[in-house]
Amino acid sequence: MKNKLFTAFKIYILAWLMSLILFIIGAVSAGLTFLESLQYFGKTLTRLKFVFAIHVLFIILYLLFLIFRYFVRIQKKKGFSVMIKRFSLRLFTPALVLFGMFKFIIIKNSSEDFQYDWIPSVENNSGISKNLYGIDGKHRGMTVFGWNYNDNNKAAIDDLVRSNTEWVAIVPFFDQEDEETLKMRTPKKVGQWSRRDSVYINRITELKGRNIHIMLKPHLWLSSGWRSNLKQSTSSDWDIWFDSYRKNMIHYTTMAAKTNVELLCIGTELKSSLIAQPEKWKTLIKEIKIIYKGKLTYAANWDGEYELIDFWDELDYIGIQAYFPLTETSNPDINTVKNGWNAHVEMLEALSKKHEKPILFTEIGYKSEASATIEPWEWGSALSILSKQKSDKTQQIAYQALYETLWDKDWFAGTYIWQWNIQSNMKNAPTNLDFSPRFKPAENTIAKWYYTNSLD
Repeated sequence: MKNKLFTAFKIYILAWLMSLILFIIGAVSAGLTFLESLQYFGKTLTRLKFVFAIHVLFIILYLLFLIFRYFVRIQKKKGFSVMIKRFSLRLFTPALVLFGMFKFIIIKNSSEDFQYDWIPSVENNSGISKNLYGIDGKHRGMTVFGWNYNDNNKAAIDDLVRSNTEWVAIVPFFDQEDEETLKMRTPKKVGQWSRRDSVYINRITELKGRNIHIMLKPHLWLSSGWRSNLKQSTSSDWDIWFDSYRKNMIHYTTMAAKTNVELLCIGTELKSSLIAQPEKWKTLIKEIKIIYKGKLTYAANWDGEYELIDFWDELDYIGIQAYFPLTETSNPDINTVKNGWNAHVEMLEALSKKHEKPILFTEIGYKSEASATIEPWEWGSALSILSKQKSDKTQQIAYQALYETLWDKDWFAGTYIWQWNIQSNMKNAPTNLDFSPRFKPAENTIAKWYYTNSLD
């Protein structure tokens, strides 16, 4: 019994060591130093989800150990041939059957009768953005993730330029535990760049070298909950929270000013803060304008948050996170999707006229999934293909309907697609249900509309 407990304890320690090593590798790859990674790991240990994941890893490792020990004992007692037979009957064959079922479900759920005629002529193979923005003022934008941190992103930027992307959203994340956290993580010193900050600055420099404009869009990330539903008990608690938010924003405002970023987003989906402390936001905008002379926006959620904001007149764009529900059924045709835009377009036009500001979709995206236009904000997972029907057609139609409906509106300033994943590849695209349009018909549809001068 003691030996079993000791073995379990050793495997438990191994699970923690593996988690630490994997965490540090990921954090260093994301731009943190080794010391910062250790410090962040310590903070992460207070998060129940992370600790739960480590215990799940322990259970998996322990089960693998028990299986391995069982077959070793069979081999010692009854010989190698008996061990092989039992391995085949009790492990290999069941695993093979399960794998076959898994592959069958994937093939079934990813099959689709859809032929798309790719249009190579709309692509920009010059390697340099054509800057149609300078002609019609439209943001041909992408929110991009998956950058290589070794400053070798030439091929990735070539692909963005090929799709006629002229604006890229760079998204630094700062974080807090949950909706009730009093104070989020802040930089040690405003304007003093960490290794991660330097990575963002390098990306900005690389992109601007290709004539690509930048929106710097800092995001608050919660380990659990949603940033729109932040909760504080008292006004003084709200003040403490906002002071930490302000410190982050001034830090990135300084970065935007030093790198000559053309657009800064001062907040994203922070509805409860807008309600609790509107004057704080107005003061922050004044402080930002002293440091940064470029254009400003705020990214308000599509569900009515934009109505709570009384500082649109202080900004250059009305930013909308445009995950509007467009249909009630899966696999819609294009007319159904376009009809779904009617009420939203009416509201957006009225909003633009009221504040005399253009509407900018700071985020919009659709998964390549049959139900993508029903609740576009829904995230999927790596296992979505087991329960969801893939549909490149629905994703492509959603973008076509978007641009046919809005691109030529004089009050509409453009889109930032959520999200372009540099790590996407052609091999995985046929079974990939996520938002990234890469290697899917939607990529070419976006390129076609980004190729179009809306003033022609």
